[in-house]
Amino acid sequence: MSDFGAYLSACQHRIDTYLTQQLQTGEPRLERLFSAIRYSVTHGGKRIRPMLAYACCEALGGRPERADTAAAAVEAIHAYSLIHDDLPAMDDDDLRRGHPTCHIAYDEATAILAGDALQALAFQWLAQATDLQANTRLRMIEVLATAAGPIGMVGGQAIDLGAVGEKLDLPTLEKMHRHKTGALIRASVQLGALASEQVSEEQLKALGVYADCIGLAFQVQDDIIDIESDTSILGKQQGADLARDKPTYPALLGLDGARALADTLRLQAIEALQPFAGDALRLRQLADFIVQRQF
Repeated sequence: MSDFGAYLSACQHRIDTYLTQQLQTGEPRLERLFSAIRYSVTHGGKRIRPMLAYACCEALGGRPERADTAAAAVEAIHAYSLIHDDLPAMDDDDLRRGHPTCHIAYDEATAILAGDALQALAFQWLAQATDLQANTRLRMIEVLATAAGPIGMVGGQAIDLGAVGEKLDLPTLEKMHRHKTGALIRASVQLGALASEQVSEEQLKALGVYADCIGLAFQVQDDIIDIESDTSILGKQQGADLARDKPTYPALLGLDGARALADTLRLQAIEALQPFAGDALRLRQLADFIVQRQF
């Protein structure tokens, strides 16, 4: 796994460098806005979504640079969602990735605008990726818009906010998280595959199964970590979901049941990669990493 650790570090360095280059402005009056954007994007983060984009592109024979724009776009949408989730009107969090949240470090209006800007930039970057064919760019924009919108991430957040204090059954909880967390993880996989410009519809279908499994496993593990890890490791307030009486997998299944579900989903994800043989090694390793991480 040391080789995989080096791969993760290389992906993180690659996307961090790319994002830093993209998030600059020559307009002095916009510097505070761009400072807030860079603060929210470049201060930590596991970069799971960009890693998935890179790994999918490479599994299909594409070089990593072909996935730079896809990786940056999904991370921009993810960062925007975190900025907005942390706002007083949403989860009202003070800490993110070990730092004060954007609206605390700057102010609420600037945080809202930073999130808005990141959402727009994600689609601008995809539209301007002239190293990709026009029909590929159009499909990627559609994939990301669907994943980020009301039948994806935003819809999942709306369901989550409405479910505070409710006792959800397992199918309802899974549906919520397939929207809130899973949709953007699925988009990361799809965008990386499309960036290779060598993916068949059959391969996309298999990758979709993989993505659905790891997307749900990611959330299950997040719920476990929220209970077991402390604030210094998490980079955000430990036990925040419990304090808000949010529905979680450990609350519904117990910790052992949640761990068993995460591992079942991991195995199902790896099974879905059989058509790719050895080309999907990094995707298999990422499935393991997602359910073994402690932060």
